[in-house]
Amino acid sequence: MWNKNERDGKIDQAKGKVKQAVGDLTDNDGMRAEGEVDATVGKAKTAVGRAQRKVGAAIEHVGKAVKR
Repeated sequence: MWNKNERDGKIDQAKGKVKQAVGDLTDNDGMRAEGEVDATVGKAKTAVGRAQRKVGAAIEHVGKAVKR
């Protein structure tokens, strides 16, 4: 299950790809660059969210092991 950072990151990546496509179609370098930034920020958010989820799962696993 995705957490908030992963979800927001995927949305930002999609938004960035759309902006890049619009920039390509309209030959607008500013829009294209803005799309690249959005996509990069989205990738970073997704990576942070994935790391948070994995750390949380590891902590949960350790907690269950300690209870036994």
